[in-house]
Amino acid sequence: MPVTVQDVAYIAELARLRFSESEMEKMTSELNAILHYVEKLNEIDTDGVEPLSSIHDQANVLRDDEKKESISNDDALMNAPDRVERFFRVPKVIG
Repeated sequence: MPVTVQDVAYIAELARLRFSESEMEKMTSELNAILHYVEKLNEIDTDGVEPLSSIHDQANVLRDDEKKESISNDDALMNAPDRVERFFRVPKVIG
């Protein structure tokens, strides 16, 4: 089912877009080309093809999570240029 100029106008209205007449014609032909390509893809026999979650066959390369001792507040704030009690003091960024 080909896309018409009226279809493009309706979609543009839904998306709150404005197109000139030449842009509407161009969009119509481009959408029809895309749909034609999708129809070609639907002709391909995919029986027996396993679905992929990724095109790469790599395994997860991240390390296992291990519980470790965390840094203390005093050590974290040791080189802080300015601090208030156990917090970093930073310049105000929201007016």
